[in-house]
Amino acid sequence: MSLEPLVDDFLEYLEVERGRSALTIREYRHYLKRFHDWVTANTSVTNPAEINLEIIRRYRLYLAHLRDKNGTPLKRITQTYHIIALRAFLRYLLVQRDIPTLSPDKIELPKLGSRSVSFLNSEQIDRLLNSPKISNEVGLRDKAILETLFSTGLRVSELVRLNRDQINLDRKEFGVRGKGDKLRVVFLSDTAAHWLERYLRARKDHFKPLFIRYSGRVDTKKDGEKMRLTARSVQEIVSKYAKRCGLPMEVTPHTLRHSFATDLLISGADLRSVQEMLGHESIRTTQIYTHITNRHLKEVHQTYHSRNKGR
Repeated sequence: MSLEPLVDDFLEYLEVERGRSALTIREYRHYLKRFHDWVTANTSVTNPAEINLEIIRRYRLYLAHLRDKNGTPLKRITQTYHIIALRAFLRYLLVQRDIPTLSPDKIELPKLGSRSVSFLNSEQIDRLLNSPKISNEVGLRDKAILETLFSTGLRVSELVRLNRDQINLDRKEFGVRGKGDKLRVVFLSDTAAHWLERYLRARKDHFKPLFIRYSGRVDTKKDGEKMRLTARSVQEIVSKYAKRCGLPMEVTPHTLRHSFATDLLISGADLRSVQEMLGHESIRTTQIYTHITNRHLKEVHQTYHSRNKGR
């Protein structure tokens, strides 16, 4: 079989059998289309059995030299994502379809440096969360969004999918379906619950989405589904308030997720609990925070370093 229909089969498998998100499938489609287009234009490969390590070596070289219209190269991590998608596709062919092809285990992934984590300290968090003007419904919505992101550590995709009837303001908790269709419970701080309640009390509509837009045409169909805020809109809201309060860094909804995890760990929460609250499948993902939150090491340094005062 040729590659193109097999890629489509693989993407359907990810959606139906593995429960991958629409965003993950879209990204895999983009990465594998790039591989298919390159193979078609630059090799004589017509079926999976003809893929070999030399083809992979040439493709990786192509990715390394690839530039966008501004002359900017692909980031190393983005190149790695292309190879991860390709390995997953080849594994699907071998394991799920019994189609002969190159073993994905023969394709090594480049070693990357430790991920850097961008987070806000407590003073910066206060500035950001207090920056919306709450004199109208839009300001109340934005205040509730910021407080909810910092209180729960939600991904922006999880936040925008929330509906009003999901939120239990009495118990200050609710369930979300995250990556890989994994369910978890998240918790609202007293402050976040307060601002969500004020925002919902101010709303005059009966639309289903928890967070709605206030610009453009009002569409009441399907319980106001077309009124739901998009992930892009939430990113713009967070960025707007970060600039308004003069934060010296680019702030995204994921920055608030990082800040949520960092705040818990600095205050003494254990790593396993934070892993559960973030919805990480592996604790190794959560461990990216430990090098910046290990209070014990700081205390050892303070106690024993010869240049500390009072030692």
